This record gives sequence, C-alpha cells and structure tokens, in this order.
Amino acid sequence: MQKKILLVDDEPDILEFLKYNLEKADFRVTTAKNGKEAIALAEQITPDLIVLDVMMPEMDGVETCHELRRIDKLAQTLIVFLTARGEDYSQIAGFGAGADDYITKPISPKLFLAKVNALFKRSAGPTTKDVLRTQIDDLIIDRERFIVIKAGEVFSLPRKEFLLLELLTSKPGKVFTRHEIFSEIWGDDVIVGDRTIDVHVRKIRDRLNLNSIKTVKGVGYKFQD
Repeated sequence: MQKKILLVDDEPDILEFLKYNLEKADFRVTTAKNGKEAIALAEQITPDLIVLDVMMPEMDGVETCHELRRIDKLAQTLIVFLTARGEDYSQIAGFGAGADDYITKPISPKLFLAKVNALFKRSAGPTTKDVLRTQIDDLIIDRERFIVIKAGEVFSLPRKEFLLLELLTSKPGKVFTRHEIFSEIWGDDVIVGDRTIDVHVRKIRDRLNLNSIKTVKGVGYKFQD
C-alpha cells in the first residue's frame, strides 16, 4: 500500500520539487501552502507522514504541529520539520510540539528520500513486537491499537510519547540512560536537544497523571512499578 505524505510549505518551488521526487519513489503526495490548510487536509486524508516547514506566515510550523498533535486520529502520523534554521531553540520547540525529526534545507533529493525511508523503517513497529498489550497496575499499553489506558480512561498519545512510555515500561525498575532512549526512540542519526526527553517525559506525566516515571539525575529515567 502506498504511503501517504502531506507536504506543507509556503514556497511553491519547494513543494513542487519535493512532490516530484516523492512521487517518483511511489509515495502518494498531497500539498498544502500553510498551516491551516495542512490541518484541514490532514484530518481528511490521515497521512502517514507530514513534512512541515517551520517558517511560515500566519501559523508557523511549530504552532501547526501543536494543533496536529491534538487530533486523535493523527496520533500515529509522523511529523518532520523542514527548516533552514539550526538554532537549538527551534529544535527544542519542534520536538516539544511533537515532531519526530528535522530535515535542514537545502537538501538533496537522495538524502531527502533516505530520511523519509529511514523514518518509516524506524516507526514500522513497536520496540517489543511479541507482546501486543502490557499491563502494570491500572496502566495498560495497547500496541495493537496504539493507545494507553490509565484507570479506565483511554489516551491517544503522540507517537514519540507512546514509544517512550512503551520503552520505559518494557523493563520496570531498569534505568534507561539518555543515550539508550535517544537511540531507541529517535535513532542514532537524529540530533536532538538535551531537553527533548525531559519535555516528552513531562508531557506523559501531565497527560496521564502518572508519577511512576522517575528521574535518575545525571543518568536517565526509569519506570517504577
């Protein structure tokens, strides 16, 4: 089945360039010129991947990403930022908004397609593939439906938050180092800011009212059952 990709950029030349190369690689591509149009289209087509420019007028990429991550049906959709900016602030803001990766412009077609294929490969399945459901006390992680149930309430987490929670609960009591978490969730080829994990852990704690994720200062995190 063809993967569906939504491209969002206010520069027509970039949209045309990326669309052409993705369609050559047998992806099904839809384009949008701004954040509002992207949100409406994403709700209609439920893309597998959204490639989102950061610097756009009216609603920038970070704000658009925040809005997209509030839509339950897009919980499994990958979101990648296109940016010509390399500042740490942009990366922290982007990953905090729920982005999965960054691609810096200008970029060659070969590298762009390699990035896209690597993202799909990395997200093809959960960390623990032989168990579809994990339960720890009143917390249930359902890998088949990609949902979390806490005290009977169902939550649809953004992909990175789901994978992070899944990783920590795969071995309760084990301390996962920051390097292990980065490697497992983001991949060794992705450069993210030091605060990225902290932002995602805080969001999981707040969203689920979950106090079982413990910080091990200077090392990483663990799930204490």
